[in-house]
Amino acid sequence: MKKRVLDVGQCPPDHGAIRRLLEQRYGAEVVQTHGPDDTLAQLRSGGIDLVLINRKLDADYTDGLDILHQMKADPLLAAVPVMLVSNYAEHQQTAIAAGAIEGFGKAQLDAPTTHEKLARVLG
Repeated sequence: MKKRVLDVGQCPPDHGAIRRLLEQRYGAEVVQTHGPDDTLAQLRSGGIDLVLINRKLDADYTDGLDILHQMKADPLLAAVPVMLVSNYAEHQQTAIAAGAIEGFGKAQLDAPTTHEKLARVLG
């Protein structure tokens, strides 16, 4: 069965690069959202295997970690795996402390470590 990934808050070029990677390498279906309302609505409709949240949302540059906190506070969404998309180790650590699994940065899309992290969730 095809895995579904929710890509949150990426600008069009970054979303395109992430989508290509996930579709080509993992055969995943990628759905895009831009903020808390559409993200939480999409998650509540079910069937999402992984959420990738940009550190700063493209629509309004708010903190993507706010969505992570809302997900982890909701018993229906808390178990959905989440990765932060950020090149900065300190932001990755903050996300992990809030309940995310280790993510990756856009600069590391082709790195073997990124593929290892994604493969753990997407197979």
